[in-house]
Amino acid sequence: MRDAYHEDLAALTDRLVEMTRLVRSAMSRGTTALLDADLQLAESVISQDNEVDRLHQELEASIFELMATQQPVAVDLRTVITALRMAADLERMGDLAEHIAKLARMRHPESAIPAELRDTFVEMGAIAENLITKAGSCIASRDIDLAKELEDDDDAMDRRHRRLFRVLLSKDWDHGIEAAIDITLAGRYYERYADHAVRVARDVVYLVTGTRDADALAG
Repeated sequence: MRDAYHEDLAALTDRLVEMTRLVRSAMSRGTTALLDADLQLAESVISQDNEVDRLHQELEASIFELMATQQPVAVDLRTVITALRMAADLERMGDLAEHIAKLARMRHPESAIPAELRDTFVEMGAIAENLITKAGSCIASRDIDLAKELEDDDDAMDRRHRRLFRVLLSKDWDHGIEAAIDITLAGRYYERYADHAVRVARDVVYLVTGTRDADALAG
């Protein structure tokens, strides 16, 4: 019975890692769809978001069953609590990638991103993919040193996000209000995606250390 119990706990980690793979793929494809006005790619991101939702629901059901039948304590309790929180963050990251794809679909056949901001969104997409890749590695390895790196990556995303507003508020902006709204929304989606990745990293630190000290990721 205890062997089966620990297998069930390990399965939670496996599902979380699989969710990170799915949301990384969604973000990668969503960014390409946004930049290249690729309708087929955008539709694939939108249609496949239900796979992330399915994993989230399965993980929740497994956690509730474990808590009801095994009454986990100590590290095991932290494992199920953090798994529940991380799954919610990963599900939200999938939604944000879907929002990016929907923006691409809405502006098709044009790109929602003006040429002068293309490089910034390429960078934001790369940072987002790096964040979720590291988050998945943290979940699998429980490496808190790696988890701490996500704060710096999030700062890099925030810098690009601020750069967008400098361009939008510049007297040289000549793409109109509709394009400005698109850029504002897209930038927010990437910024929030990064924030959720950091929350996942903080949960890894909590899982390993048992503390939610505000300075935990700073060392």
